[in-house]
Amino acid sequence: MCEDNQTAVTVFILLGFKGLYSYKILFFILFLFSYIVVLNGNLIIVVLVSISERLKIPMFIFLKQLAVADILITTTIIPMMLDIILSDTKEVSVTGCLMQIYFFDIFELVQCIVIAIMSYDRYLAICNPMRYNSIMSPDVCRKIIAASWLLVFIASGELILVLQLQFCGLKYIDHFFCDSDPILEISTSDNSLLLLVDFFFSVVFIFIPFSVIIVTYMIIFYAILKISLNSGRKKAFSTCSSHLATVCIYYGTLMIVYMGSSEDSSHIKKKFYSILYVVVTPMMNPIIYSLRNHKIRQTLQKVLNIRT
Repeated sequence: MCEDNQTAVTVFILLGFKGLYSYKILFFILFLFSYIVVLNGNLIIVVLVSISERLKIPMFIFLKQLAVADILITTTIIPMMLDIILSDTKEVSVTGCLMQIYFFDIFELVQCIVIAIMSYDRYLAICNPMRYNSIMSPDVCRKIIAASWLLVFIASGELILVLQLQFCGLKYIDHFFCDSDPILEISTSDNSLLLLVDFFFSVVFIFIPFSVIIVTYMIIFYAILKISLNSGRKKAFSTCSSHLATVCIYYGTLMIVYMGSSEDSSHIKKKFYSILYVVVTPMMNPIIYSLRNHKIRQTLQKVLNIRT
């Protein structure tokens, strides 16, 4: 309960890009273009993998799920960002704000799991190719993906704790979306249990998948170095280069966000770090796979030729 001299907050006011509104038209055009690129690029991957029998193999099935998560993350954040840019500020109900945090975290955790599964898929393809088809059948892949989404939603009981947060007096958030750090800063509730649960989920869904990726790629690189022919090494490395680029971009921006969220970082820096994660990463994944993978390029060309 709020004290007598405090008022219970029912809406938050997001300040967006305060101090930079003289450039708001430029910002709006830039982020709208980025959102269109993210949607189109990832939707192309989803559609191609869905309609092409050639792409119904484990790596592309997982890539499709990564594209879906990218679409959901950007759609959770960017439309509100565009609205804030045009209107300078944005009123959001407390419940709506907390739900945005919830769904953003859900899609983020799904990405972590899918990227880790993709690294295991590359490990099997390079280090144990004879058993690859028996272990990573399309049916097994679909079950793994379903289990990943189900696991994340079951583990998101943290939402119950989030919805119990109380806010009194302070209602201004210097950000362009409802992120957990600024929300917890103005909460008047005891956040110790929520922080403990959040730390547990971070270990389970971020640190452990990242550790799996590190270990699998250490084994992959060791196996590649044992290949005697240079052509064999190049071919083996090419099968995992796109995924490795995705890992570097995804976890690189994730580390920048969390390392840059220290108390001595300015609000502008925090917003910039968030833009890297929310906008840049989802935009890069389709570019990486469309440019580096000939199967996707050939399938896209075939579809376009059929339609023209």
